[in-house]
Amino acid sequence: YAVGCMFGRYSLDQDGLIYTGGDWNPSIYQRFKPVADNCLLLSNEVYCEGDIVEQFCAFLSAVFGPATLEDNLAFIAAGLGKGGKSSRDVIRQYFIKDFYKDHVQMYRKRPIYWQFDSGKNGGFKAIVYMHRWHQDTVGHLRVNYLHRLQRVYENEIIHLSEIMDTADGTREKSDAEKKRDLLLKQLKETKDYDTVMAHLANQRIPIALSDGVLFNYKKVQSVDDEHPLKLLKAF
Repeated sequence: YAVGCMFGRYSLDQDGLIYTGGDWNPSIYQRFKPVADNCLLLSNEVYCEGDIVEQFCAFLSAVFGPATLEDNLAFIAAGLGKGGKSSRDVIRQYFIKDFYKDHVQMYRKRPIYWQFDSGKNGGFKAIVYMHRWHQDTVGHLRVNYLHRLQRVYENEIIHLSEIMDTADGTREKSDAEKKRDLLLKQLKETKDYDTVMAHLANQRIPIALSDGVLFNYKKVQSVDDEHPLKLLKAF
């Protein structure tokens, strides 16, 4: 429900479905504003402002008030029952690893939220709402999210390399090296993924909701029927 409110499918102001296609009117949402560009970024760390965990915190504050935010985060994290450094970390890991799997199961393999996924190293993950898809969705995510995240990775790799060069302790150097190695893999993965996104962004592929989830899920990843590309997470 929270993710639905983040995309405008639901609203804290009215009961029932609010947006399932057609003209988009953000002014009807008052208590909690959906994301303006139909994108929720999922990342291992707080790399970019407004990612899915930050939006989730804003949602909880809108529903229950900011004074109880930390208590509510702790309650939700305890319900997820998984270890983590903090409540936010537990919730972040759920969104990264389990949310999409649960969504696909709940919607019987007809997901309305689609996950962009660069591969096994988790270099780039983002969710969009199918009913707000337009022909420039891929291009927008590529320029405004993928490229921005690549710059973050590059800067973080430089920073970690500096830590490795100056660290006094073996533990500090080892931790920095481990994190840098992962970021190097993620950066390479996102560059490979960028090629796929660029190809599909240039196609500017629209969808018709009446064609259904499965048809459209395949359509937005295909240059033609014989050349499907891996843009979205398989299910």
